[in-house]
Amino acid sequence: MSCVSVHETHNILNAEFFMHNESSALEFIPVKIFTTSPDGHTIIDPEILLSAYCGGMFPMADGPDGEIRWFSPEMRGIIPLNGLKISRSLKQTIRKRIFHIRIDADVEGTIRACADRDEVWISETIIRSYVNLHRMGFVHSVEAWHDGTLVGGLYGVAIGGAFFGESMFSRMTDASKAALVALVRRLNERGFVLLDTQYRNSHLDTLGCMEIPKEEYLVLLNDAIQRDCHFSQE
Repeated sequence: MSCVSVHETHNILNAEFFMHNESSALEFIPVKIFTTSPDGHTIIDPEILLSAYCGGMFPMADGPDGEIRWFSPEMRGIIPLNGLKISRSLKQTIRKRIFHIRIDADVEGTIRACADRDEVWISETIIRSYVNLHRMGFVHSVEAWHDGTLVGGLYGVAIGGAFFGESMFSRMTDASKAALVALVRRLNERGFVLLDTQYRNSHLDTLGCMEIPKEEYLVLLNDAIQRDCHFSQE
């Protein structure tokens, strides 16, 4: 699919699929957003899912089996691609090459590892939806491996020159951070201009995350999705 203007997409989606409530969540108006993947699983329709990202929205589930809700925060987390903070200890870890960084070697395994926690918004439907987007070329993972085992990583959605970070996990110290450093390097090499983290938290703050108002974010987003960038192209 091709993304139309972010403002046009945002208005279309709000008119047809969503209505606002008092939180950052968008209440779903019951229309058909689900379809069946090529391997027979229930997934979010990929065109709706990609259009939501182009309009500044993203889905989260209420637990592993819960209802899927849509969010468009008033303040949006981003990591400036020229502003990643790398601590001295992380620099040492990277220099020692403790981790072997791989791209898209185990996308589903990375997503499921991100979902393996007590409080989770990644349901089975969301997992299958993003695996399907990976088959379509939109979802990618950056993985940290150690001694042949996946020990950390992240995944997200790439559209144009925007990368929408979804989640990250770590089973060894600095594994997810090493993956993030590799992600930022890759995005810069390929001309990306926006790294969206959705929200800001204390962990991301240590890596250079900042918040910007939704209006400013949408301007950056509209520019980014018009760019011709290729995440997986070598």
